[in-house]
Amino acid sequence: MDKKNVAQKWLTQAQASPQAWHFCWALLRPDKVPEIQFFGASTLHAKISSHWSDLPPGQLDSLRSQLITQIGQFASGPKLVLTRLCVALASLVLHVLAETWPTAVPDLLCAFQTGESVTEADGQARCLALLELLAVLPEELQSSRIPASRRSQLRSALAVDWSSVCSLLQQLLQRPDAPCPVRERVLRCVSSWLTLDIALKDSEGLLESCLALLKESELFDTAVETIVSIISQPDCQRFADSLLKVVPQVLGLQEQLKKAVQDGDMETSHGICRIAVALGETHCRTLLEQVDHWQGFQALVSMIMSCTGTPGHYPVDETSSSLTLTFWYTLQDDITSLDAERQTLYLQIYRPVYFQLVDVLLQKACFPRDEDYAAWSADDKEQFKTYRVDISDTLMYVYELLGPELLRSLYDKLGTLLTDTTHPSSWQDIEALLFGFQSIAETVDVSYSDVIPGLIGLIPLITANNVQLAETIMFTIGSLAEWLADHSLMLASVLPVVLHGLSNADLSVACVSALKRICRECRHDLHLHANDIMAVSQAVLVKDIHKSPQCMWIMQALGFLLSALPSDEILGKLLSLVTPHIQQLEKLANEPPSSANKLPIVHILGLLSDLFSTFDLNKQSERSEVMRPVQTQPHHNNPVVVVLQQAFPLIQTILSKWLNEPEVVEAVCAVFEKSLKTLLHDFAPLVTQLCELIGQMFSAYPQASALDLTRQLVHIFGCEKDLFSPIIALLELITNITMSIFQLGSRDHPDVVESFMQLHTQALRRKSDLYLSDRLDIKAVFYCGILSFKFPEAPTLKATCLLFTELISHCEEIPAVREVLQEDGKLLLQTLLEAIGGQSPRSLAEHFAEVLFSASCNCPSMLSVWLREALLPPGFPSSHLTTEYKEHFCQQILREQVSKRRMKDIVKEFALLSRGLQGTEYAANY
Repeated sequence: MDKKNVAQKWLTQAQASPQAWHFCWALLRPDKVPEIQFFGASTLHAKISSHWSDLPPGQLDSLRSQLITQIGQFASGPKLVLTRLCVALASLVLHVLAETWPTAVPDLLCAFQTGESVTEADGQARCLALLELLAVLPEELQSSRIPASRRSQLRSALAVDWSSVCSLLQQLLQRPDAPCPVRERVLRCVSSWLTLDIALKDSEGLLESCLALLKESELFDTAVETIVSIISQPDCQRFADSLLKVVPQVLGLQEQLKKAVQDGDMETSHGICRIAVALGETHCRTLLEQVDHWQGFQALVSMIMSCTGTPGHYPVDETSSSLTLTFWYTLQDDITSLDAERQTLYLQIYRPVYFQLVDVLLQKACFPRDEDYAAWSADDKEQFKTYRVDISDTLMYVYELLGPELLRSLYDKLGTLLTDTTHPSSWQDIEALLFGFQSIAETVDVSYSDVIPGLIGLIPLITANNVQLAETIMFTIGSLAEWLADHSLMLASVLPVVLHGLSNADLSVACVSALKRICRECRHDLHLHANDIMAVSQAVLVKDIHKSPQCMWIMQALGFLLSALPSDEILGKLLSLVTPHIQQLEKLANEPPSSANKLPIVHILGLLSDLFSTFDLNKQSERSEVMRPVQTQPHHNNPVVVVLQQAFPLIQTILSKWLNEPEVVEAVCAVFEKSLKTLLHDFAPLVTQLCELIGQMFSAYPQASALDLTRQLVHIFGCEKDLFSPIIALLELITNITMSIFQLGSRDHPDVVESFMQLHTQALRRKSDLYLSDRLDIKAVFYCGILSFKFPEAPTLKATCLLFTELISHCEEIPAVREVLQEDGKLLLQTLLEAIGGQSPRSLAEHFAEVLFSASCNCPSMLSVWLREALLPPGFPSSHLTTEYKEHFCQQILREQVSKRRMKDIVKEFALLSRGLQGTEYAANY
């Protein structure tokens, strides 16, 4: 590999040398192997595209004629060399087209068509070489690094020659004896030239020829690509007359489409569907505006509807229907954005069409027969699932057009299926209608619909003897949770269905999701059902029916439920729920630590976390007129606090054995963190104990989760005088321990460093006077931050920037901050500029800008000194920066005290210049 790298470097240097203009021809001699010939052709392209100014004077004509000759000689291959030579000639044309060779394209057409051909094969080879050259010409324009104005000029210059190119291409397509490779290359050529924004009116004949090729199977796929490219040109909208000619041509493909569907020819039906959708979707608005021709467009819509309703199941029997879904969005949007008169006309025409679409989509969403579905691959099932999600989104959108009448239609059909005993219905048909309901109710407010009570009444009548049907029933009930909150009497109809399904592991996600949504939305109306919900939930939790994520959801649901019960019932029910889990935890805690009992410990702690995350007594009064004030006296004997106080010794026991296991420590911290976020000031009785516990944890084994928990304590209780002492003691301990980590080497703990930065940022924001005492050494935090700027991890760097942004803003009120900035502000700035100038990811430039903006606003005089001293050494932070630019940068920074956006732009420019990227393609997208 070392030798290969040396050789590669030498060859690259050779390509860039002036001698390359000469030796490239020697490498193209017929006696060389193809690899050497390819290098010769690549060298030619490299010289022409990147070193054009090196071309010796007077050599242009010679270079041009030699290239044309070489392309003729390589017309029969090797193809790689031929293509590279064509790209080189295309690059040459782009250099001279506008100024010295405006007739380049006609000249090349003439040169390759008039050359002598000894045999018919030679003639075909020359034709293919010409087509290759024509194809790469627009491609080279697209890929070359050319200024936008020059690119536009060249695009226009090439487009002028489209008529002569188009004429040649059309002749070749229409010649009955033209070989298949020639016509395939013609189609590629057409697609390439379309990138020059060729008008549809200038391609009408060519489009007709391409459509004729759809009858030839070997050219079908390429013809479809080319046709779609032609009719997808957005500029076509300027030529409505040309578009109107295309519509009947596309409609003429219906017989071929019909036969393909009958024969099960998925490729052909897919291709024709693509063409119809491309025409309808790209030009929907333009065709709608041609009101006199509404029947032609309606026929196209009907053709697309037939594609949507292609018989069979996606993706096993057909792949066309999914292509059409976005068309229906476009048509709906375009109709509803027309003026009132035309909108009224088209709604009369298309409302029935959209009702038909709903029927078609629900038919397509139907599951296949059980035995067929069982034979599907996992990949097919996953694609069908995604397809149904797309149909669901489409139905939701269509509801905006059809309104409550759509729900009425679905309800009537469902009622007929469930009550008509003369025609037994399949579970698939029932499931599809429920799926339609659920799709709409999931995102649309159905509170005013008069059919929902009837739907709720129908659900218990459904015999759910199939998993897919039962799942959809559960998802439908879940989607109606908000409606049930306003119609609580109906809970008695559907809650038993959910509770019955809770014991079926196959329905786990759907059923638990429905229960959680009902408990969240209807919590204040579940008192009568609480015992049933608790009993069934506890039973399934004990039996381990559900996987861990669903068990967590159940606990969240029970948290919602319990917190809305009468206060005298809560503690008893809470204890009955958690006691079995705490007993199991005690048993596990008394066993020696092992991988076998670690997972169940983490699982049970997770259950408690999720229960407490939704157990919010503060929301009990949300229905009452007098809302609970933000700052209130804590609830006495809050049930969660009671449970945590009882469990505290057990948690200490677990930690004593599992301190070195991050997962267990994180799970313990999560129990307290989620309780804190929910209880807020009600958590106060536990603060002192918890501070001691965190201190013990962090002393034994510093982890980020302990720091994050401390940050929550600071956020909620930072201003509570009674709890001030344990929190500042904990903060002091954590800070000292983290200092020692930095001294010993913090590189292996980016998560701890990140959380440490976030903790002190929060402390500065919430209670900056903590740093007025001698107990917290803000200077030490400052130097830890300096070291953190050396980390490569983006989250750690962001957290460090936030710390310094906040810290600098307190330079006037905290003497220690002012002192450390006076002593070592220059060090901060040097570190920051090194990070901006190349040491850190470019994407973080705007976060570094926040620090500079804070310094510019809060200590401009010090910043002025730091900036000039830091930037004084030549080559710092980059050799790309001139002395003049550094001075300009200083002035810009010091002037900017108003606009953060402007400061970010200044810093981004500095970052690009430092890396030598200013003016590159990367910089344009930065």
